[in-house]
Amino acid sequence: MMYALYLSAYHERKFWFSNRQELEREITFQGDSAIYYSYYKDMLKAPSFERGVYELTHNNKTVSLKTINAVQQMSLYPELIASVLYQATGSNEIIEPVYFYIGIVFGLQGIYVTALFVTSWLMSGTWLAGMLTVAWFIINRVDTTRIEYSIPLRENWALPYFACQVAALTGYLKSNLNSYGEVLLLVDECFNLHIYDDVHEVYKIYIFSLFLGYLLQFENSALLVSPLLSFVIALMLAKCLQLNVKKGTFVAKIMKVINFYLVCTLTVTLNIIMKMFVPHKENGHMLKFLEVKFGLNMTKNFTMNWLLCQESLQAPSQEFFLRLTQSSLLPFYILVLITCFLSMIQVIFRRINSGKSLKETVTLEDGQIGERPEIIYHVIHTILLGSLAMIIEGLKYLWTPYVCMLAAFGVCSPELWMTLFKWLRLRTVHPVLLALILSMAVPTIIGLSLWKEFFPRLMTELMELQEFYDPDTVELMTWIKRQAPVAAVFAGSPQLMGVIKLCTGWMVTSLPLYNDDDLLKRNENIYQIYSKRSAEDIYKILTSYKANYLIVEDAICSEVGPVRGCRVKDLLDIANGHVVCEEGDKITYSKHGRFCHEVKINYSPYVNYFTRVYWNRSYFVYKINTVISFQS
Repeated sequence: MMYALYLSAYHERKFWFSNRQELEREITFQGDSAIYYSYYKDMLKAPSFERGVYELTHNNKTVSLKTINAVQQMSLYPELIASVLYQATGSNEIIEPVYFYIGIVFGLQGIYVTALFVTSWLMSGTWLAGMLTVAWFIINRVDTTRIEYSIPLRENWALPYFACQVAALTGYLKSNLNSYGEVLLLVDECFNLHIYDDVHEVYKIYIFSLFLGYLLQFENSALLVSPLLSFVIALMLAKCLQLNVKKGTFVAKIMKVINFYLVCTLTVTLNIIMKMFVPHKENGHMLKFLEVKFGLNMTKNFTMNWLLCQESLQAPSQEFFLRLTQSSLLPFYILVLITCFLSMIQVIFRRINSGKSLKETVTLEDGQIGERPEIIYHVIHTILLGSLAMIIEGLKYLWTPYVCMLAAFGVCSPELWMTLFKWLRLRTVHPVLLALILSMAVPTIIGLSLWKEFFPRLMTELMELQEFYDPDTVELMTWIKRQAPVAAVFAGSPQLMGVIKLCTGWMVTSLPLYNDDDLLKRNENIYQIYSKRSAEDIYKILTSYKANYLIVEDAICSEVGPVRGCRVKDLLDIANGHVVCEEGDKITYSKHGRFCHEVKINYSPYVNYFTRVYWNRSYFVYKINTVISFQS
C-alpha cells in the first residue's frame, strides 16, 4: 500500500497530473504506451463489451490499409480487464478513466514488491529480509522498474504476476520438497533417476498453463514449438521409462548417463517433430539481430541497425553497475550468489561420488545452504536472468528485482553465514551463535546506512514540484482535432503516430510496434522523409499508404545525438547507400538534399507535391497534394 501510494504521489509531483487538461495528461503517454492506453479509451467508448472486443480484434481504424487483431498483436488483455472493472464497479461515476487505469498499475506494483518481500521472507525465515528487499528495490528503481516513465508498458502488468509465481513456487519447493533429490531442476533430472510426484505436479501445471496461453493468444504456435515444452514432455516420458535400481551401484551410475542422454535426445526429437507438424513462423529477424549484435554478421538494414542502436537492446552501461554498487546491492549479491553456487556444486559432486541420498532435512549446524531445493532453483534462475541482462539492458528490469531479493535473503540467512564459517573452519567463536548474530546485525547496519543516505533523497523527490511541459505537441494535437478532416490519414515517426492515435483518434500509417514485419517495413518507409530521397520518391511512398498529411519533426531532422551513426538520418543514409564510410569503400553522396530540410524551403518540386498547412517550433505539417501542379 505504501509503495503504491508513493508511486501515485511521485507521479503527481512529476507531471502535475491533477492540474492538467485531458489532452496534456494523455501526452505524458509516449510511443507504444500511448497505443495501449488509446485502446483502453476505445473500449470505454464501445456500446458494449462484446462490440468493443470485436472492433479491437478486427481493427481497421488505426493503421491505413491494414486490418489488425490488436488484442493479439499488442496483448491487450490488461486493457480489456481494466475497462470491464471500470464500468462494472461503477467507477465511472466517481473517478476519471485515466486515474482508474494508472491506479490499477500502481496497485499491481504494490503487489510486485509484496511478492518479492514474501519470497525473501520465505527463503530466509525473517521479515528483515523482506524489508531490505523492498528498500533496495525502491532505492534502485531506475534499474528495477520503468513505471515512472511508461505506465502502460506490458512489463508493468506482467512482472507482478511473475513475482507472485516465483513466490508461490518458492513456498511449494520449501514445504513439499524436503530433500535435494526432489529439486525441480535439470541438474536433478540429469544426475538422479527419480522424478518425484511433487515435481511431476509442477510439470503438469506448466503444460496446462502453456496450452491455456496458446488459446488465449489466439493459437500462438510459437508456444507449441518452444524447446522448453519439448524438454518438459521429455522429462515426463523419461520417468515412464525409468527402472528401479539400487543407488550407488555401477548400474545406477550407468543409468544416470543413459537418463541424461535420453532426456536430451527426446527433447531435440520432440522439438523437430513439433516444428514439422505445427504451422509456425520462423523468427528469422531475431536470429539476424543476434548475429549482428554478437559481431557474427554485418548489415546495412535500417530496421536492424535502428534496433541495435536502442539503449534498451544494448549491453548494460558502467553506470548501471556503479549505481548498484553505490547502494551496496551488487557486492552483497555477488557474495550471496558465489556462496550459494559453490555450496550447490559441492552438494552435487558429493551426491555423484557417494551415490547416497542426502539428509531429509538440513540443519543450521550442517552449513550446507546449497542443499535446499528453493535455493538451488533461485541460484540457477538468477544466473540465467543475469546472463540475459548482460546481453540486453532492457532485461535488467527482470533481473535486478531478483538481485534485490536474493541479496537480502542471503545477508539475513544464518545458514549462509554458517556455510561460510564451515569453509573457513572458524574455531575461536561458536559458529552457530555468530551466524545468528550476523544474520541480524548485517541487515540492520545495511538498513540504517541506506536510511541515512537515501531516505532524504526520496523525501526530496516527493516534495519537489516537477513539470512536464510540451506546448508544441499540445498545439499540434489541438490543430489536428480542429482542422484536419475526420477521415484524414497522418504519416510521421511511429512514436508520434502513437500519440496522435491516442489524443485525436485519427488514422495513421504506422505504429511503434516491432513484432510485425509489415509494420516494421512501414516504419522504415515512412522514415524515408528524413533521408536524401527526391520529392517524387517520398510522395510515392506516402500515397501508397493513402496518407493525407505528413508531419516532419525538427528533433529528428536536425538531430545531433550523442552517438554518431545511430541517428535516424545516419542509419537511413547507410541503408540507402547515400553515405558509405567503411574502410576500403568510397564515400558517395545522393544527388538529392535531405528531404526534411528541403521541403521546408518551399521551392519546386517540393511545393508541387506538398503544401505546408501548419508549423511550430517542433513540428511541420504538410498536406499531401492529390492533384499535382508543377510550378516553374
